[in-house]
Amino acid sequence: MKRISILALIFTLLMPTMALAQKKIVVEEQTVSQNNDSSKKTIKRKVAIGRFTNETEYGKGLFYDKANDPMGKQALDILSAKLAATNKFILLERNDLALLLEEATRNGISSTTEAIGADYMIIGSITEFGRKATSQTKVFTASKTQTVEAAVNIRLVDVSNGQVIFSEEGKGSAEITTKSTFIGTGGQAGYDASLSDKAISAAINQLVENIINKLSDKPWNSYFLSFDNDAIIIAGGASQGLESGMVFDIKSKGKRVKNPQTGIMINLPGKKIGSIKIESTGGDTPESEYSIVSIIEGKEEIIPSEIANYIIEEIK
Repeated sequence: MKRISILALIFTLLMPTMALAQKKIVVEEQTVSQNNDSSKKTIKRKVAIGRFTNETEYGKGLFYDKANDPMGKQALDILSAKLAATNKFILLERNDLALLLEEATRNGISSTTEAIGADYMIIGSITEFGRKATSQTKVFTASKTQTVEAAVNIRLVDVSNGQVIFSEEGKGSAEITTKSTFIGTGGQAGYDASLSDKAISAAINQLVENIINKLSDKPWNSYFLSFDNDAIIIAGGASQGLESGMVFDIKSKGKRVKNPQTGIMINLPGKKIGSIKIESTGGDTPESEYSIVSIIEGKEEIIPSEIANYIIEEIK
């Protein structure tokens, strides 16, 4: 009996230490593959991230402000960070899109691309969000598992025509398990707020690679800013990856027609009429950068007074 009492005493002394054990389980995020081919220069697209809304009922109390939804802002920040990490895009926040377009209209700007200042716009929403807690009790221990699940929908819009060129939903979850004992000083864990970040991040991570591929599919485009005896200048500069010696096609703008099947206005392919070469770049910000170019082919085909009818296109 004495030996049994000693063993029981040792067990009792060890239990407080054992009660402190905590185990975390989080969803393993997929690594976004980045094709770093140093032999090929990547021209960065300008991507505007517009509204990111919370379409769930979570966090919508009496004083809920839709314009400043914290969960929507959280998702926007996560998506921005993941796209910025690829170093393939110039990201522009356009949460105030309605005001931006209204101001552009007042200033006589009819082109949506010019008003937004980007090639593409990303619009997103959190469509599902929930959390749950499950408990398990054994003879000497109890465990509590907190789980958060989220679903995010993202739409990619071509600013030039307003067409949604990509739409997809991703789902993610994250959880944490804490253990305590009936003997000793095991603590009780409260809600871990970081689980929301991890669940939304896991959902967005499923979509990022497809977004990158879709944004890179279409050739990069630019436009003439000036065409005279002093200089020939196009929009875009060093921050987008333009360098001296790069060559691009000059194409006439294709006709804009209405597709009778969908009712959507679409741009038909233009015709190549020449080529340009980058001589130098200038400007202080992505919005104000420019490149001075020379015409290496087709100069006689270009009408300087009608430069709005031409586009500069990346050679794929």
